[in-house]
Amino acid sequence: MRRAHSMAFGSEVVKDGVRFAFWAPTAKDVTLVIDGADHAIPEAGEGWRRVTVPGVRGGARYGYRIDGDLVVPDPVSRFQPDDVSGLSEVIDPRAYDWADAAWTGRPWEETVLYELHVGTATPEGTYAALEGKLEDLRDLGVTAIELLPLADFKGTRNWGYDGVLPYAPDAAYGRPEDLKHLIDTAHGLGLMVFLDAVYNHFGPAGNYLNAYAKTFFTERHQTPWGAGINFDGETSGRVVRDFFIENALYWLEEYHFDGIRFDAVHAILDDSERHFLGELAETVRARLPGRHIHLVLENEANQARWLERDAQGQAIQHNAQWADDLHHCWHVLLTGEDAGYYASFADRPVEHLARCLSEGFAYQGEPFPTLDNHPRGEPSGHLPPSAFVTFLQNHDQVGNRALGERLSALCDPAKLALARAGLLLSPQIPMLWMGEEWSASAPFLFFVDFAPDEDLNKAVREGRRREFKSFAAFADDTSVIPDPTEAKTFADSRIDWAERAAPPHRSVLADTRNLLQIRHQSVVPLTRTRYLGAKATLPRPDVVDCTWTYEGGWLRFVANVGTEDFTAERGDGQIVWSSGSGNGSIELPSWTGVFLTGVK
Repeated sequence: MRRAHSMAFGSEVVKDGVRFAFWAPTAKDVTLVIDGADHAIPEAGEGWRRVTVPGVRGGARYGYRIDGDLVVPDPVSRFQPDDVSGLSEVIDPRAYDWADAAWTGRPWEETVLYELHVGTATPEGTYAALEGKLEDLRDLGVTAIELLPLADFKGTRNWGYDGVLPYAPDAAYGRPEDLKHLIDTAHGLGLMVFLDAVYNHFGPAGNYLNAYAKTFFTERHQTPWGAGINFDGETSGRVVRDFFIENALYWLEEYHFDGIRFDAVHAILDDSERHFLGELAETVRARLPGRHIHLVLENEANQARWLERDAQGQAIQHNAQWADDLHHCWHVLLTGEDAGYYASFADRPVEHLARCLSEGFAYQGEPFPTLDNHPRGEPSGHLPPSAFVTFLQNHDQVGNRALGERLSALCDPAKLALARAGLLLSPQIPMLWMGEEWSASAPFLFFVDFAPDEDLNKAVREGRRREFKSFAAFADDTSVIPDPTEAKTFADSRIDWAERAAPPHRSVLADTRNLLQIRHQSVVPLTRTRYLGAKATLPRPDVVDCTWTYEGGWLRFVANVGTEDFTAERGDGQIVWSSGSGNGSIELPSWTGVFLTGVK
């Protein structure tokens, strides 16, 4: 089967050659450069230039000469073999023959996510090497892998959030056909593949849009990265919106991804009557009605409005949001840390945990201490648990630490075991961070590669150390913080799959596998039925007791995170997992818990 996403932007292989379309509203003169030769590209109105060049095929190298001097890559380049400043390569997507014609995805309730960074998930750091790990992940109980952003970035080492060419999967990991083969293979194993996409900013190196399309950005909106993207401009907003909507469709259609996680959507500033996030989701749903397509948000504003369900309980726009609140509750309880945003959860962590488990958001319009008591969040108790992606660790929560420590290096393994069960057996959509399933020893550090721009490298290096200067542990010496620009920092972040066979990693891996088996056998069948509601209580200030009710039955979680034993009444429920003991009643020593199921 051959697949291609046709769009008004970029290069497209047609019957008699290649059609090129380039939007450059603020450039005076533009020529098309193909394999070193310049070609005229006629104006087509409203900033567009379009031309079809006969005889050109896939593999040709091209760019655009701006005002007689600067040659830039195509902003809709499908591939950059020579990095962000090199010429773009014409890709004929129909050259790849897919084997997954019958694949339509998997229902959202079956999702168990595994977030990973392609460059550090294997020693080789390639799509091909990652392909060799897919069977292990399937056998573990994972049903979907989520790739950190692939949009072409400067250099060979980056988390992916500095991408500047959103349509070009970075050459550091392989060619486009290698990525397609990875996805094809995953589908053959029953695994979904998600992509992390960044629509709120461009990276600091290799973005040439200001050279020919200044109106792509606007000073009316300011973001942490500078002028905002112009989603709501009177003249440019439509093109800008289409640029990103087509990008989502491109990944979902041409690469057959099953879902997209949209990074930091609170930084997508749009005063339009129809917000970009709504138009994006509605367009995707309308275009791909026959597939299970899953759209996930990262949204610090905790806006429940994007997660609403229809009468059948299906997502109207976006399936879910990353549940940062729930992570923060567990992290405070596990580590005792209360700095930064953890301060807003350290006052009543068990109470916050109970609310997150039963209602989604801890803050639903209440003052948020970390934001100078500005109200945060919207009521979310009416949403099903599947509207929230939960995690104990992710790339941010590990990698944004100065030394990149994982939770297994920060807390008692017995406490972590209870939290792991709480993550994998609760009815929210769970996500593991690569290596978490065996408590990998490798840190995940912040790394970039902006060479030969040593000024930018220096700014990143000094900024990283300045960021942690206020922390007591680094007040006197920030030199221990790994240099993000050194290749060693990247290499140290690679996980070692061989250590899974050695203690203590082996027992953690077995526990994770067992929990996921229980999830698929006892939890997912419930969550496939209609959700009726949840209730959480605190029978003791350090004990949470939460019950979720579905048309098919109920699921109950009791967790003792205190220092004294607690006795929980079993009732008529069946124990599916317990770290305590007992029959008629359940004895829960410090940091143990139980999951029970039953019929209504």
